[in-house]
Amino acid sequence: MNRAPRLEIDLDKIFHNAHALVQRLDCHGISVTGVTKATLGSPDIANVLLRAGVKSLGDSRIESIESMHDANVVSKMTLIRTPMITQAARVVKCADISFNTEIEVIRQLSVEARKAGRTHRVLLMVELGDLREGIMPDDLVQVVRETLRLPNIALDGIGTNLACRSGVSPDVNNMAKLTELAKLVEATTGQSLNMVSGGNSANLTWALGDAPTGRINNLRLGEAILLGRETLQREPIPGLHTDAITLVAEVIESKIKPTKPWGHIAQTAFGVRRTAKDRGGVLQSIVAIGRQDIDPEGLEATRGIRICSASSDHLVLESTDQKLPIGAEVTFQLNYSALLRAMTSPFVGKLHNHLGQAKSPRRGSLQAAS
Repeated sequence: MNRAPRLEIDLDKIFHNAHALVQRLDCHGISVTGVTKATLGSPDIANVLLRAGVKSLGDSRIESIESMHDANVVSKMTLIRTPMITQAARVVKCADISFNTEIEVIRQLSVEARKAGRTHRVLLMVELGDLREGIMPDDLVQVVRETLRLPNIALDGIGTNLACRSGVSPDVNNMAKLTELAKLVEATTGQSLNMVSGGNSANLTWALGDAPTGRINNLRLGEAILLGRETLQREPIPGLHTDAITLVAEVIESKIKPTKPWGHIAQTAFGVRRTAKDRGGVLQSIVAIGRQDIDPEGLEATRGIRICSASSDHLVLESTDQKLPIGAEVTFQLNYSALLRAMTSPFVGKLHNHLGQAKSPRRGSLQAAS
């Protein structure tokens, strides 16, 4: 019997989403790096992305890249977060490419690459307004020159990241700026850039539109593949599945309870003060999952069920049609925040359903997160 709570992961739908995006972007001269960070580097999902045609795999944690190596996932691996300088040796060992913003870190990668007798490729990230990671544009050429002088380091290209911290949308202007910077680097240093990585799933509206894509030839896609939505307005992408991953939780209490608490009201366990109107008695249920496992604000319940609140281990629901039986399972759709937390929780099982084109020898394997 499959245990709850669990994520039910439909690999066929993930294959479909990835394959569709790879094909659509290929028409615009853009390759796809499949991002596995929301899946903790799941080998099942990684292999499905590769079968669907992604050019390489990217993850923000070297630990997940190491796990994929250990599981014999065969792909070019990219560390898409600036490496910790203390992890430079591990990065050189397991990542073919790393995204970088600090020359001090690149110098250490050079040292470790020389020790290992290998060449490590780097991609320099440029700040274009979202104010997360990136080299300031005016400093880029100098950093490129310093990088090119380092032994056992090869400059693979440049890239940027938008929409993650400040919500700055990728558009014609900032993507044209990235193209201009790529041309400037090549003109002033004589170094040809293999990759110009324009961003993440937030870039899809721009990339699949009518505007020229310039020198941008790669996007890093995770959320769009897993959840079938663009990430600026979270609208469904036409032709993609939005239910490739669902959350299932089990009912552990089901009672009629009042809607208004009684007694002196102070802060909740998470530091807020709740107010509630008296609506009389309602059908209240609790499922065995909480903030330790998911982001409750990122869940959408099935019809007839409303999410009321959550503590660390309890998700409180109201049902409008009927009382939920003890032991019944309730299904939820997830946004990216809820998915990320559920994938990370060791208390949430992961059920991979292998069918059709995504078929794998391990059929319907239930795994806990590692």
